[in-house]
Amino acid sequence: MTYDFDALITRRGTECVKWDACPDSETIPMWVADMDFATAPCVQRAIAERAQHGAFGYTLVPESFYQSIIDWNARRHGWRPQREWMLYTSGVVPAVSAIIKAIKGAGDTVCTLTPAYNCFFSSIRNNGCRLVEEPLRWHPATGAYDIDFDHLATVLADERVTIFLLCNPHNPSGRVWRRDELERIAAICAEHGVAVLSDEIHCEFVRPDLGRPYLPFAPIAAEAGCDWVVANAPNKAFNTAGLQTAYIVCPDATRRAAIDRAINDNEVCDINVFSHVALRAAYTAEGEEWLDQLVAYIYEGYSRFRQMMAEALPQLPVADLEGTYLPWVDVSSVTTATSALAQSIRKHHHVWVNGGEMYGQAGFLRVNIACPHALMEEGTRRLIAGLREAMAKG
Repeated sequence: MTYDFDALITRRGTECVKWDACPDSETIPMWVADMDFATAPCVQRAIAERAQHGAFGYTLVPESFYQSIIDWNARRHGWRPQREWMLYTSGVVPAVSAIIKAIKGAGDTVCTLTPAYNCFFSSIRNNGCRLVEEPLRWHPATGAYDIDFDHLATVLADERVTIFLLCNPHNPSGRVWRRDELERIAAICAEHGVAVLSDEIHCEFVRPDLGRPYLPFAPIAAEAGCDWVVANAPNKAFNTAGLQTAYIVCPDATRRAAIDRAINDNEVCDINVFSHVALRAAYTAEGEEWLDQLVAYIYEGYSRFRQMMAEALPQLPVADLEGTYLPWVDVSSVTTATSALAQSIRKHHHVWVNGGEMYGQAGFLRVNIACPHALMEEGTRRLIAGLREAMAKG
């Protein structure tokens, strides 16, 4: 079956964070990581069928929920997590927070690669931990980021660091980590007794022509003798964040019990009645067919976005988007005050993007292109106009 991703769905006026958080009805929102596509038809049908029942009380999570996760990861990613390793919660951010709370050590220090997803900072801070940033190296000539492994090893040798918070694939740089990179992370963390918490929510978004897949961190970590915990969800891939579900995979029984306790302490131990229904419908052959077409469509849009930026503003490098749907644009030659720049572009050119400061790297803008191509192109034209205006002002 061929799916239509060009349809413009009206989301404004539906209590939608992405669209309704801005009172200006002219603004195109290209900020929060939320797609402007309806979820897969198989997910829609499953939710509608459950809704017909009419009673929406407290829900039990069935064994088929876990089996769907096992089968999906085995079929699509070559990794078969064991049923007893799994816990569920209401989202990946609550999962990350609960895991940090459960496994932080006496040093209470967490290391993560920056720029980083902004909620990493709050999850670390809210659990009373100290953050150590490990800056990725940016190569504007090639649009590439990489890791300084020698420096990372020095940082992780500090006994106060007990957790390495990994984003795989990485938001906002767009990197899909190679096997050798994940192997080095696992080896360094194993050597220094640092547990890895891997957020893999963007795992389904890999550019089709990249020539290599997303690799789950867990089997690589296991080979290296590295302690690991994974948090994941179908929410990004199937645009179901509002249904509030996520799963945690942790092979260590003692640590898993501590995480379960933290989930309950944080009161994120329940998921809603539609969430496991949606996951089971998404993680099917029909859901996979829809997802593959969606990913191809998004990266066609990325190719167009990159072309438009290169033709209009070749002096502003765009990071090579290996994964995610969030291009990362280097505007440091214009200004490092990118939050202010984003606010100005939003006010005067009616397109909403995010400034890099919130991700720990000023001088960049993050753009969400997960929308119909016509909307993406109009938003990109507005962004270009705003950047040209800022450059003219000096």
